[in-house]
Amino acid sequence: MATTHNLGFPRIGAKRELKFALESYWKGESSLGELKALGTQLRQRHWAHQADLGFAAVGDFSFYDQVLDMSFTLGNLPARVQGFHGDTLDNYFRVARGRSAKGAEDHAACCGGVAAGEMTKWFDTNYHYIVPEFTATTNFSLDPSRLVTQLAEARSAGVNVKPVIIGPVTYLWLGKAKDDSDRLALLPKLLPVYGALLDTFAAQGVEWVQIDEPALVTELDPAWQQAFVTAYDALETRRVKLLLATYFGQLQNNLSLACKLPVDGLHIDAINARAEVAKAAHELPAERVLSVGAINGRNIWKTDLSATLDWLEPVAKKLGERLWIAPSCSLLHVPVDLESEQKLDAEVRSWLAFALQKLDELKVLATALNHGRDAVKAELSANSAAIAARRASPRVNNPAVKAALGKINPALGQRSNAYPARADKQAALLKLPAYPTTTIGSFPQTGEIRHARSQFKSGALDEAGYKSAMRAEIERSVREQEALGLDVLVHGEAERNDMVEYFGEQLEGYAFSQFGWVQSYGSRCVKPPILFGDISRPQAMTVEWIKYAQSLTSKPMKGMLTGPVTILNWSFVRDDQPRSVSCYQLALAIREEVLDLEKAGVRVIQIDEAALREGLPLRKSQWQEYLDWAVESFRITANGVSDETQIHTHMCYSEFNDIIASIAEMDADVITIETSRSDMELLDAFDHFNYPNEIGPGVYDIHSPNIPTQQHIVQLMQKAAERIPAQRLWVNPDCGLKTRQWEEVLPALTNMVAAAKTLRASV
Repeated sequence: MATTHNLGFPRIGAKRELKFALESYWKGESSLGELKALGTQLRQRHWAHQADLGFAAVGDFSFYDQVLDMSFTLGNLPARVQGFHGDTLDNYFRVARGRSAKGAEDHAACCGGVAAGEMTKWFDTNYHYIVPEFTATTNFSLDPSRLVTQLAEARSAGVNVKPVIIGPVTYLWLGKAKDDSDRLALLPKLLPVYGALLDTFAAQGVEWVQIDEPALVTELDPAWQQAFVTAYDALETRRVKLLLATYFGQLQNNLSLACKLPVDGLHIDAINARAEVAKAAHELPAERVLSVGAINGRNIWKTDLSATLDWLEPVAKKLGERLWIAPSCSLLHVPVDLESEQKLDAEVRSWLAFALQKLDELKVLATALNHGRDAVKAELSANSAAIAARRASPRVNNPAVKAALGKINPALGQRSNAYPARADKQAALLKLPAYPTTTIGSFPQTGEIRHARSQFKSGALDEAGYKSAMRAEIERSVREQEALGLDVLVHGEAERNDMVEYFGEQLEGYAFSQFGWVQSYGSRCVKPPILFGDISRPQAMTVEWIKYAQSLTSKPMKGMLTGPVTILNWSFVRDDQPRSVSCYQLALAIREEVLDLEKAGVRVIQIDEAALREGLPLRKSQWQEYLDWAVESFRITANGVSDETQIHTHMCYSEFNDIIASIAEMDADVITIETSRSDMELLDAFDHFNYPNEIGPGVYDIHSPNIPTQQHIVQLMQKAAERIPAQRLWVNPDCGLKTRQWEEVLPALTNMVAAAKTLRASV
């Protein structure tokens, strides 16, 4: 009999309850007790959804980030937050975002703002985690209270659960040494704490623990491979059973290593590594469980259940009770419930499955494996009909789009002249000072903006009234920027709900959910559009708004677009053709918008590629293929303009030192990047790579409410000038400002402009 289990459930809530509770607490509008109570309610609800699985997950719920949770469980707190005397959760928020709630910070001077933890992408997803910090003197001490409390809650609900924790090697692999020390040298200190945690679970009567080691799907050098052997040999005397979970990719040369580790079960992501299932079934010792991730935990298409059973049934026959089945990874990366979607296009809706529907699919697979396909004949028939309807739908395939793809040639991606010639022409046209200042595009999405958008969507506000409201907000943004003294302005993006969804709504081939929210970090949620068919642009998408903003000022106004790679990587993407094909379609569509902006007189155009890096395969040996088509897609989008038009691009929260050559190949005139949380460490790449164009290293961490000082910004830019010639440096925040409040933004930008003036005095 195959056992069903789940690796993790979306924690934000079907209606983003956790988001709103967090933000209410941070503003001082609700109490810590109310926030914790909401967390308890959500956990109980999520366990109820998983109650009829063999095992539900416990410990997957987080108030901000599961990696930060593990840091607190292991007692690995940055020195700057040690000695905090308030509630542990307040200290946790200080690491996550630089401060906790207003009320929690009034009682002692020690509770003020601190530097927020560095944040980066969780493998190749759009989820961000707080990077663990290490030094040679780092020590660990166990605090199991969070997990023990949640275990007790689950038991009281009558749910059979397995705790979920991040494994010791992946935890070290995810972190960053803040000195010159070797992270692996900390493993001997770390393993006793993991042993004590497993003993704690045993004392609580736990049978199975899921220990996540997704680092195994990456290319590991011999030292890291040996670390897995060392770690699990040290944990072999445990009194609980370990399910070692891998996901997001193939094990490849780490497969034999994983199969030989002294654990009790191994989970393989069969969406990405189906061929490895049979190999693992052969290599695993006879008494060990093989967990197969047969349902895609990262995309929203229905599983072809009959096709899945075709390859899964022989595995079940071989393994019997040793077979477990699950989603491929945590369901954190998909929305909660498709049943909430009453306005979604009915045809497209029939092709989809969100988290709860994926659990239903899992149960159908288990029933078919355990009792035969006839036991779920009706469910399999309905599923097959939906799969066939999607394949045959004329809405999916557009011959005109396919014909346009056939006409792509290298000339589409080439500017007329190289950067030096373009830079001279742009300087003559734009007449910008040294260290020019700008922002990344968005300004605060105020309550008034959200109310107008809601009224417009509900029909309570007509189109003319909506446009009038948005124009008023655009004018406010322009006037504030002029008063601040910024050099290149933006229109503020008041009319945009999301940097991807906004464009998807105006492109053919996309559909949209109402409640399809997924967590990006902390309380930040995104609602990825659903790319289901061939992409085309029926009409201009941004030109009217940018032209209006430019009419309000004599200063240069940036046209703001999202690039094809980011639109692709931040969408739920069709799985019936290569991702590269969809990306080229998007490139052609956004290229049309770029050319229309230029025709309208816009001479600075920013094409955001915030998600370029997160699309990288997890193995470096596969990077170049991705980078080739990703960079070509950007160049197709950007390079049809004249030399005088200045092209910007933006990337945020991405380690890109190892792909700097590909970023240079994008040939944007100006690139803006995140560097504030990393204290300019991301510029280390420029020690050995002569980046040819202009760069704006972000100096204002917009993901924290802390306001940077003028002195701090000057110091950051001085570090940047050690690597990049001052004449090619811009001064800007590290990302858009939509999530911040005006009362935070204005003083921060005031300090930024003042810092630029100080820097100019030294040129």
